[in-house]
Amino acid sequence: MLGYGKTYQEVYQSFHWEIPELYNIGVDICDKWAHQRYRLALVYEDETGGEKKYTFWELKRLSNQLANGLKAHGIGRGDRVGILLPQAPETAISHIAIYKVGAVAIPLFTLFGTDALEYRLSNSEAKAVVTDEAGLEKIVAIRDRLPQLNVVIAVSGPSEDRVLEFWELIARGSTDFKPQLTKADDPALIIYTSGTTGPPKGALHAHRVLLGHLPGVEFPHNFFPREDDFFWTPADWAWIGGLIDVLFPSWHHGIPVLAHRAKKFDPEEAFHLLAKHGIRNAFMPPTALKMMRQVKDPRSRHDYEMRSIGSGGETLGEELLDWGRKVMGLTINEFYGQTEVNLVVASCSEVMENRPGSMGRAVPGHRVEVVDEAGTPLKPGHVGEIAIERPDPVMFLEYWKNPEATSEKYAGNWCLTGDLARKDEEGYFWFVGRKDDLITSAGYRIGPAEIEDCIMKHPQVAMVAVVGSPDKVRTEIVKAFIVLKPGLEPNLQVEENIKNFVKVRLAAHEYPREIEFVSELPMTTTGKIMRKELKKLEIERKSKTH
Repeated sequence: MLGYGKTYQEVYQSFHWEIPELYNIGVDICDKWAHQRYRLALVYEDETGGEKKYTFWELKRLSNQLANGLKAHGIGRGDRVGILLPQAPETAISHIAIYKVGAVAIPLFTLFGTDALEYRLSNSEAKAVVTDEAGLEKIVAIRDRLPQLNVVIAVSGPSEDRVLEFWELIARGSTDFKPQLTKADDPALIIYTSGTTGPPKGALHAHRVLLGHLPGVEFPHNFFPREDDFFWTPADWAWIGGLIDVLFPSWHHGIPVLAHRAKKFDPEEAFHLLAKHGIRNAFMPPTALKMMRQVKDPRSRHDYEMRSIGSGGETLGEELLDWGRKVMGLTINEFYGQTEVNLVVASCSEVMENRPGSMGRAVPGHRVEVVDEAGTPLKPGHVGEIAIERPDPVMFLEYWKNPEATSEKYAGNWCLTGDLARKDEEGYFWFVGRKDDLITSAGYRIGPAEIEDCIMKHPQVAMVAVVGSPDKVRTEIVKAFIVLKPGLEPNLQVEENIKNFVKVRLAAHEYPREIEFVSELPMTTTGKIMRKELKKLEIERKSKTH
């Protein structure tokens, strides 16, 4: 733990990394605790409300059995293994076993279609994949186009040729297994991330990535862990936010995690889970928080008492922070990172002031700056690109089989994020927008985050996304796609009201000159609004009318 009872500067300056030469994620998050036979690791609640608990001792034995099964079928050091599963015990067991045999895990979203899966499994040359009944149907459809894919393991589902059954494979394996000796810098997992151009890129991470994440988890969760901490996130474990922001660091510290299988996020159910299981810590994407905010008087039905909520992926804004204090009884700590170099900026309400609209300050252990195109740090107040100095244990090794993209990611020793921000005199970072999200209007450079934050304060707005729409006179104009709160109907009066709401709160050049009311916004599987899809739609529309 970082330590508390200090100032931000004391915490930041006193931190130092301890990265051992030999390190294996699977051993660290499981075997390390297995001698405490009854130490709780996982509580799993399925879609029907059925519940099952697992100790670290049980997970060690199960993962050893699966590791023996993988090894018996030719999976070894350096081989890539896809995991196409939801939040479930089998997902965690698969991860642990893959790391123990020295293989490389590839987390895959269950919502992926066959094209998305085929690209990732082909690009990574995956030798095996672990899935369930729903995923098996997709894998069977593309298997003949994946010559490297020798082993398919299914948790359940119809009997298929050349498909192994997960629990049968475990049942045949010995509970004894000697994990591979891996170095901290050895590859451990590939997480695919969509860029602004071209196909998805596989961010290859080393085993040390978990150690690199620890301060970025401990800091925004007010010096996690503490007594009785218990972690949950609705974020999929195929996302770095669910996997290495919650599951792995919790188990590194021997803290139990709730796994909940649900078809979609239900805000009322979220409050129920918090109360039923006594959840103390949660990573909640902003979209989930916005949905929970619409639940009226949750405390009248649910008795919950949380210690920390961290949130990242989109700017929170003042409204959500106020709601967090009133309804959740705590200050939600915002954090920032990306798949390639995650959790490097954060707030911690115990040692610093939380400033609405700011992502926070550099997390202890990381040097983060705002730089120009040459990679030179800018003075406070100037807008530039967020960059992290290497070497850094949380930083990815490379883009899988893509040296050109890897090279373009750096300017000297600075890893470039593609995100624009400014840093103030006290070290707080203020998000402006993605480089490709930036709106250029009549000479002004306008970031969508501040406008979205303002519109979200309007009492009739549930969700919003702001993009630049092509304009002959201004180059671009600000356009807002808005979802109104349930029961409200869009009309011209509401539209004008929102425009004026922004105009008087921000600036005349920042108000949305166009508003389109929609029933929903396009989102990634991790709950981020896909502005680029809206931008693409606008460009196509305008090109047809001119």
